[in-house]
Amino acid sequence: MASEFKPAPIPTGRITIDGTERIIDAKGGYLPVSTVKPADLLIDQTVRSIMGWMVAASEQIARLKAHTFEDIGALEALLAEQYGATLGGKKGNMTLTSFDGCLKVQVQVADRLTFGPELQIAKTLLDECLNEWAASARPELQAIVTRAFNTDKEGQINRAEIFTLLRLEIEDARWKEAMRAIRDAIRVEGTQTYIRAYRRDSADQPWHPVTIDMAKA
Repeated sequence: MASEFKPAPIPTGRITIDGTERIIDAKGGYLPVSTVKPADLLIDQTVRSIMGWMVAASEQIARLKAHTFEDIGALEALLAEQYGATLGGKKGNMTLTSFDGCLKVQVQVADRLTFGPELQIAKTLLDECLNEWAASARPELQAIVTRAFNTDKEGQINRAEIFTLLRLEIEDARWKEAMRAIRDAIRVEGTQTYIRAYRRDSADQPWHPVTIDMAKA
């Protein structure tokens, strides 16, 4: 039987000194509890209570992730040993479905991308194009370039919009050179594996994700 889900132990933030119960403040001092506003004590207790459940959930999800990878790894090894079969595609993506078609686990391996200094060259060329085309450039094109480089936040870019730029067919030498600079800027720094689970009541029903995101649960 699975163990009952319980909150993780969280320090109380209190200590007894010379018979007086004290609470630790943000500066590391020890204030007598009797001198602290009741509202502040209530907030402190509530935060610590919530954190107990949060830490416990985080630890449980970490164990879930480890067990899931172990189970999939064991399945792959067993199939390879007994049947000489391998699961998934070249990059390791795979979909596992229960026999009744109502449960599905997907493993997706995605590249972790970053962009090198060539990206700044691309931005300079694109700015030149937009400045020259100021009167004729479509507003949506200007918006895509602005969003791609997220000019309101220095040093940040929008990957999705960068790839949108690469799909545009514009016959201008500087634009094409900018697109080449973007492609040269792309760096693959590794991969990230995602596991997603889905379920449905019957094989002819749509899939529903099993969420572990608190905002979507």
